[in-house]
Parts: sequence; C-alpha cells; structure tokens
Amino acid sequence: MTSSTPSVDTDVLIVGAGPAGSATAAWAARHGLDVTLVDAETFPRDKPCGDGLTPRAIAELDELGLSSWLEGRARNQGLRAAGFGQELYLPWPGGSLPSHGGAAPRMVLDTAIRQVALDAGVTAIEGERAVDVVMNGDRVGGVVFSQGAGKSAPKRTITCRRLVVADGARSQLGRTLGREWHRGTAYGVAARGYIDSERSDDPWISSHLELRGTENELLSGYGWVFPLGEGQVNVGVGTLATSKHPADVNLRQLLSHYADQQRNNWRFTGEVRDPWSALLPMGGAVSGVAGANWLLVGDAAGCVNPLNGEGIDYGLETGHMAAQLLAETIPNPALDYTRQWAPILRRQYGTAFSIARRLAGYLTVPGLLPTLGPIGMRSRMLMTVALRVMGNLVTPEDTDTVARLWRTAGRASIKFDDRPPFS
Repeated sequence: MTSSTPSVDTDVLIVGAGPAGSATAAWAARHGLDVTLVDAETFPRDKPCGDGLTPRAIAELDELGLSSWLEGRARNQGLRAAGFGQELYLPWPGGSLPSHGGAAPRMVLDTAIRQVALDAGVTAIEGERAVDVVMNGDRVGGVVFSQGAGKSAPKRTITCRRLVVADGARSQLGRTLGREWHRGTAYGVAARGYIDSERSDDPWISSHLELRGTENELLSGYGWVFPLGEGQVNVGVGTLATSKHPADVNLRQLLSHYADQQRNNWRFTGEVRDPWSALLPMGGAVSGVAGANWLLVGDAAGCVNPLNGEGIDYGLETGHMAAQLLAETIPNPALDYTRQWAPILRRQYGTAFSIARRLAGYLTVPGLLPTLGPIGMRSRMLMTVALRVMGNLVTPEDTDTVARLWRTAGRASIKFDDRPPFS
C-alpha cells in the first residue's frame, strides 16, 4: 500500500476482526449500518487459543447462520476430566443451550465468522494496524492506521461516527483510549500448540485438572487436549495468577512437558507445532470499557471466563449486544456509551464473573488445590455442577436449583468486590 490509499469514512468502525469484532460487524450490518472492519493481519491468520467451542459459543454461531458450517467441524459431547487418580466423563448439561460443543482452529473459525460479516455487506480492510486516535472533544473522530511495518510506513486516518475496539486481550487501541487492566483479581497465562494424533476424532474434550510442572509441582491450572478432527488436536496448558500470587512458569517448557505426558494416551505423532502463549485479563477486570462514542468488546473488555479461560463465546455475545446498542442509538446524535455499555456488561456477566474470579483467586493460594482437588474429583455430582458453573453454562432462562444458587452466590460476591467487574 502507498500513502495514496483512498481515505475512508464510515458510520461504524470496528478494529479487530476476531470473533468479537466480526460478530459486531455482521450484526451491525444486518441492522442496516455502514460498517468498516479493519484487522492488522491478512486473513487467514492465527491467534493463540484452545480452539474449544462451548455450547454458549455454538448457540451464537447458530444465530449468526453458521449451523451448516459447524456440521463439518469437530463436535464433542462434553468434558473428560482427569486428575488426582480419577477420570470422569461429564456431558454438557444442555438445558437452554445446545447439548454439544465443538472445536475449530482459529485460523479457520475467524475466517468463517469474518465471511459472515462480508456477506452482510461489511467493508473489510486487512493489513493495517491502528496506532492512534483522532479526538473531537470527548469523541473519537477517527483512527490512524499504519499501512506497513516501521515508523516510515505510510499512514491514513479512517473517520467514523462510532468506534468498536475488538483488538484482543492486550488492546493497544483500548489502552490509548484509557482502558486499564487491574491485576488484583485472577488472570490467566496459557500456551497452546497443535500436534498430530490418532485420536483426533475423539468425541470428548479432555482437561487434566492435576497439572504438574517439570519438577512434579502442582500448578493452579489445567492441561487440555481438544480434538479437531482431520488428524490433529489442540494441546495446551494454562495457569491462574494474581498480583499476590503471580505465575512463575516457563509456558513453552510446560507445554512440551505436558504433551510428552499425554503422548502415549493420545497416540501423538511428531512434535508440537506452532506453540503460542498469551496473557489474559479475566472476569471483566478492566476499567474504561467505553467512551462517548466508542466501546470495547470481547477480550479487549476482559470478557474471559476466570475458571476456564474461555473467551470465544463472550466475544460472540458481546459483539451481538454491541450491535444491538449501536442500532438502538442511531436516532440519537448525542449518544454517550460511557453510561450505557459498562452497565450492560455488568448485568450480563457481573455476578457470574465476580464469583468465578473469586473462586479462581482461591485456587492460586498455595496448598488449597492439593486439599480440595481430590475431594472434588471423587464426586461425579460435584464435578457435574462444577462443569456447568466453570463453563458459565447458566443462562437467565435456567430456573433450576444450581442456577438459582449460582446467581445468588454471584450477587453476594459482587457486594464484597473492591472493584466490581467493568469498573
């Protein structure tokens, strides 16, 4: 590209074409909005992720119109949980959500969701990185993009009336706008890779809840193997941390160690490919998620489950909700998302995130997991409940005892938060 690239003016500018950004774009375009979607990379592109799709994610992908696409991907019945001398098969609970999950590499998944946005009429731009914003008072008037690597690369400004920031967990653009990540609550560090396996069609995703390091030390996290079909699986490790109990682990080394432990069981062939690590703010532990005419979605807004590291479902859901807010505020030129978006996120996720990150924080306390882990794994009923709440598979439509208790615990937890989610 050159500096003569034509300028662009759009109603809604979305920065980041992952699940959150592309879902926002697709839904906003379906509401009749003029949408431009920009990503720093050229598609197809990869992202560090476990590639698992919970029933929440499946439900949103179905609504987007990707049901037929999902039929050709890996499907799973639930979780195979192992650890402390036990192995349990825990089906997805179903209820108001689909009774199955799935898995798809991010290089494939993100391309498919982005294509839905393109089919809805979204203008897509690739290979341009957001480096600054242009402010008109308290409102964003445009975003400055670099069209190549290095300080001398040509730049251009895309002007907009509204901005959606979906540039991931680190969210450089969000930081420019004042987004702040608070590490007092639990956050995650994780690494994943791909490896060939003769069990790539296994109908269960596997989590090893007794994750041990190279010195046989018990870590506050888990290892996973998610079958992807077509001869490969996603293998990964993740641990929890807080500012009081930071993670002190070599993720690449731990990933290799864990893969070697699972090699015979999963009949791995070859070595781990494309290892990639990530640092994840969780449970809405960010402030500054919106301004007068801009808002953050997905990982950028800290919408990652503190108990399992899942973020795809929240990316899809926040994209859906953001597009609805954009559509509802079309007639109002004096819109101000500062007072609207954080309360929406808190209503949707606040109580669940509060109790989940409190529990995750307890898991980082030395000695607690070795005591409670064996007790939990000896009870199938307890682990079935744990799967449901850890996966945030409780919806407002659910009225059973577990759902009511989880919501009650969340409401109690949030009252004691020094900083509630998204504040």
